[in-house]
Amino acid sequence: MQRPATIAGTQVNPGTQATVHIPVPRLYTHTDMAMPVHVIHGRKDGPRLFVCGAIHGDEIIGTEIIRRLIKLKKVKNLRGTLIAVPVVNVYAFEQHSRYSPDRRDMNRFFPGSKKGSLTSQIAEKFMSEVVRASQYGIDLHAGSNHRANFPQIRVDIENQEALDLARAFRVPVVVNAGIRDGSLRKAAAEAGVHTILYEAGEALRFDEEAVRAGVRGILSVMTSIEMLRPSTRRKTPQMDPLIADSTSWVRAPISGILQMEAPLGAKVAKNNRIGVIADPFGDQEVAILSPVSGVVIGRLNLPLVHRGDAVIHIAHLDRLKKIEPAIEEFREEIADER
Repeated sequence: MQRPATIAGTQVNPGTQATVHIPVPRLYTHTDMAMPVHVIHGRKDGPRLFVCGAIHGDEIIGTEIIRRLIKLKKVKNLRGTLIAVPVVNVYAFEQHSRYSPDRRDMNRFFPGSKKGSLTSQIAEKFMSEVVRASQYGIDLHAGSNHRANFPQIRVDIENQEALDLARAFRVPVVVNAGIRDGSLRKAAAEAGVHTILYEAGEALRFDEEAVRAGVRGILSVMTSIEMLRPSTRRKTPQMDPLIADSTSWVRAPISGILQMEAPLGAKVAKNNRIGVIADPFGDQEVAILSPVSGVVIGRLNLPLVHRGDAVIHIAHLDRLKKIEPAIEEFREEIADER
């Protein structure tokens, strides 16, 4: 039997769950605001895991993943503690915006400050009440600015425990992503909390494949750190993820109408054509060639581009023969998820 968990002064007893509202600065209309946190506190001692969505307010896919996650019966019988935060940046979420009302990107202001900007104050609250109370973390994100992402994990592969979480998440692509100053991953790492970032889907949209993959991935991580019991169902051997050391954004060579030919998850070879840009009158047409070999992990959905716009994101991979089987297996498994 473990001890009660305390979040923002609210005690959650072992074997129970509760929704806690962490106070954040009120609006100038005198309206009170709070960050909702759902705590599932198991009867038996075990790891503490936080899962969060909507650090960027328009990236709502994490909110839906968490909503589905906490409804599952199997999660109610966990060991340890799950701290689920469907909406971190409540101000930006309410405005359908990536940024806070002060026009700051919250994922550049961790660990935050009690005396700083509005964004910095929310970051500090989240760090003090949620992150530092955890051992592990999963940060849920989506593509921004009309871009969609293929389900992927971003992690510092030099952190072995975080890399183990990334492998356990069961998506086909893991990207070695450096830790940026002010990011949640850096602040969490400095606090000794091993954290991975899940990228999938598009801002202000739900993508069923991405949502299912997110729920399954979190459950798989929870099993790997022994918060949940392994399934007794017989399964095929799990394929190792494709690990990319680096990525590249391909930019539009001219301004015009974009016709992208490489879908998310597609294998591309160096110098292969992946799309074309034409001017609105049809007088000029320029092919877009891939500068590297790898797999498409992000792409622009908006067909109107200026020269220099980032249009497609490729994870560098040399083992091209392994890409298609990995993507196909992943999609078949996700399609079978219920």
